[in-house]
Amino acid sequence: MKYNHNTNLSVIIITLNEEEHMKALLSDLDFADEILVVDSYSTDGTEAISKSFSNVRFIQNKFENFTSQRNFAISLVKNDWILFLDADERLSEKLKIEILETLKNNETFTAFMFYRTFMFKNKVLRFSGWQTDKIFRLFHKSFATYTSERLVHEKLKVEGEVGILKNKLIHYSYSDYESYKAKMINYGKFKAQEKFIKKLKPSLFLKTFHPIYNFLYNYVVRLGVLDGKKGITICYLNAYSVYVRYLELDRLWKEK
Repeated sequence: MKYNHNTNLSVIIITLNEEEHMKALLSDLDFADEILVVDSYSTDGTEAISKSFSNVRFIQNKFENFTSQRNFAISLVKNDWILFLDADERLSEKLKIEILETLKNNETFTAFMFYRTFMFKNKVLRFSGWQTDKIFRLFHKSFATYTSERLVHEKLKVEGEVGILKNKLIHYSYSDYESYKAKMINYGKFKAQEKFIKKLKPSLFLKTFHPIYNFLYNYVVRLGVLDGKKGITICYLNAYSVYVRYLELDRLWKEK
C-alpha cells in the first residue's frame, strides 16, 4: 500500500480525572501536529491542565464505553495518522524519533503495535503476565476502527498490514493499591457487560475456578513469582477483576 508521505500526526488522549498525569504527558508531545483530549467530565484538574497548553484541543463527551469514546475521538481529528495514548503512558525520546521516522518512510503498514514496559509505582514490573504486553497505538484512520464487540481492552480492526515498533511505551499503570483495584473492578464490570450482551451466563465452575486459574497462570506460568511482592499484588488484582466479572454478570442476569 502506497502513501503520499503525509506525516502529520494527531495524538488522542481519553481522560477521566487524570490530573496527576496530564502535565507530564502533554509537555512531552511537542512533536505532534494536533493534540486532542476527549474527557468524560472530570471533576479534578484535568480540564484546567489540558487547557493550559495552547496546542491542545479539549472536548468533553459523555462516557458510555471505551470503544464508543475512542471512535468518537477519531471522528474529530483532522489528520490521517493517529497516535492513541492513555494518560498514564509515556514516550521515550527514542520512541518519538522512531514514530516520526516510521511515518516518513512507511509504504506498507496501516497500523503499528507497541510493546509496553509496565511500571509498578516507579519500578519496572518484569513478569506477572506483562512481559509480552503489546497494543495498537499508531494507525491510519482510513484503515482502522474500534469494534463494538469489546467495551474495555477494546479491539482495533485493521485493514492491511500491521507493523511493530522496536522501542517500548512506558506504562505507569500502578500508582497505588486502591486506584489500581478500582481500575480492575471497572474493567471487570465492563467485561461482564460484554458477556451479558452476548447472552452468556456465568457457570459455577467459571465463577469458582477462572479467577484461581488467572492468578496461578500469571504468578507461576508467567513468572509473577519473580516479581516478589509486586508480582503477588498485580496477579491478585488481575484475578480479582475476573472474580468481579462473574459477580457483575450474575447480578445483571438476576436483574433481568
